[in-house]
Amino acid sequence: MIRYVVSRLVVSVAMVLLATLVIFLIANTVPGDPVLTALGDMAASDPAQVAEFRARWGLDLPLWQQYWLFLERLAQGDLGVSISSRRPVLQDIIDYAPATLELATVAFTLSILVGLPLGVLAAVRRDTVIDHIARAVSLIGVSAPTFWLAFIALAVFYGGLNWAPGPGRLDPVSFPPDRITGLLLIDTALQGDWETFHDAAAHLVLPSIVLAAATLGLITRTTRAAMLEALSQDYVRVAKAKGLRGRLIVVGHALPNAMLPVVTLGGLAYANLLAGAVMTETVFSWPGLGRYTFRSAVTVDFPAIMAVTAIVAAIFVLVNFLVDMSYALLDPRVVKK
Repeated sequence: MIRYVVSRLVVSVAMVLLATLVIFLIANTVPGDPVLTALGDMAASDPAQVAEFRARWGLDLPLWQQYWLFLERLAQGDLGVSISSRRPVLQDIIDYAPATLELATVAFTLSILVGLPLGVLAAVRRDTVIDHIARAVSLIGVSAPTFWLAFIALAVFYGGLNWAPGPGRLDPVSFPPDRITGLLLIDTALQGDWETFHDAAAHLVLPSIVLAAATLGLITRTTRAAMLEALSQDYVRVAKAKGLRGRLIVVGHALPNAMLPVVTLGGLAYANLLAGAVMTETVFSWPGLGRYTFRSAVTVDFPAIMAVTAIVAAIFVLVNFLVDMSYALLDPRVVKK
């Protein structure tokens, strides 16, 4: 077990280092000049200020020195200073990340609570109405573009029916609670502000459903396929021959053996929700990490781009590591291989 954990840790660290190299090279080869973006017309009229700007942000150094400085700062927890906001990137991320974490967690929870039972029912009742519904939900969720779903949801449920609140995390007349964790649901609950809690929960409904659509479809489809394969195994036939009830066979025998691919997909889906909420946050004016990343890309803010993408890469590597560890709990044979 120890050898398995150490090997996975070494691979994870190597993947993070490789990801930082790829991120750095991409960030420094994309079109656009941060000097022109930050200084505007002054870049053409004042060469001395341009040179000072490049020296201040280390843009006059060779690429290998810039990358080495980036690694040194990253190892010390220093993600640099944003060219756009003139604030430490770490502070920007601390301010914006809780909104994305709250949205992604609610969306992922919704995907699991709906997708897992729907996939199991679709496999148990194959070729019935519930199976056709599950396949339709999977197809729509996987195929429909996120930005299209977001616009349709806003137009129908906010603009047309007025069932849901507008964009943002709170109504304009609401006051946010004192910041404890940055997660509005938790902060309002801790402070007993239930009116703001309900307001924050209502604003989460539409964006979380839109963000969960694709993940819900994937989890439903994967669960159905894994359950169909598990139900066709010999141990299920033996359990049926012994007279065990159908529910006990499904929950006690087939489902645990079908969980490995679902856990793999679920872990990656959660990481993808944390990293890929740009469209949803932009349409719903959600003040999260996705909008911050989009703004950094538009303004060619190299320190912010590299820091955010490095954190996203670290999230994916961490999730993969936790998924590998869960394999050892779900199937101890994995460790012995």
